[in-house]
Amino acid sequence: MNYTQLKVDVQDICETTFTDDQLAMFTDQAEQKIYNSVQIPALRKNVTGIVTADNNYLDIPSDFLWSYSLAVIDGDGDYSYLINKDVNFIREAYPKPASTGLPQHYAYFNDDAFIVGPTPDSGYTVELHYGYYPASIVTAGTTWLGDEFDSALLNGALIEAIRFMKGEPDLVALYERLYVQAIGLLKNLGDGKLREDAYRSGQYKVAVT
Repeated sequence: MNYTQLKVDVQDICETTFTDDQLAMFTDQAEQKIYNSVQIPALRKNVTGIVTADNNYLDIPSDFLWSYSLAVIDGDGDYSYLINKDVNFIREAYPKPASTGLPQHYAYFNDDAFIVGPTPDSGYTVELHYGYYPASIVTAGTTWLGDEFDSALLNGALIEAIRFMKGEPDLVALYERLYVQAIGLLKNLGDGKLREDAYRSGQYKVAVT
């Protein structure tokens, strides 16, 4: 499903004509909810960077959602994987930032940075394997989510549209159930449980009255 078809389907099911801004808002809200609740294997990438001596912070990519792993790469190309912990663990385990060494742990600090411990005693190349927030179907036209799990995207957008219209609670509940079903299958995919394309197309359509 591309964005043009998504807009048509939302308006057909709701039997209402929305503005482009409204349709974009419904879609953005649905995407944010999906991407922040499900780890999608197809939406991950690797990037390399540098942690510098005496600096225990590492910049986070702007499209970061969550981390799969963070590793220090030595001069021989060998990987030493850091253990993901809470910020409080880092601060308790390494209370003196001036105490340095090869980083062993890392934690999400804020939207801009990880914190590592101990503080690096030298500059190290690191590789981050992470889930990323893709371009919205609103601007891209087509996305992995629209192509592979259009049911999650459509039902998510319908929930937002019907709420915007102040639709009947039972109608919202219907599309929430359909959305939850789709998200459940998407989570199975993320957990490696779903091996077949079991829920791409096919939308039970109920008109908004």
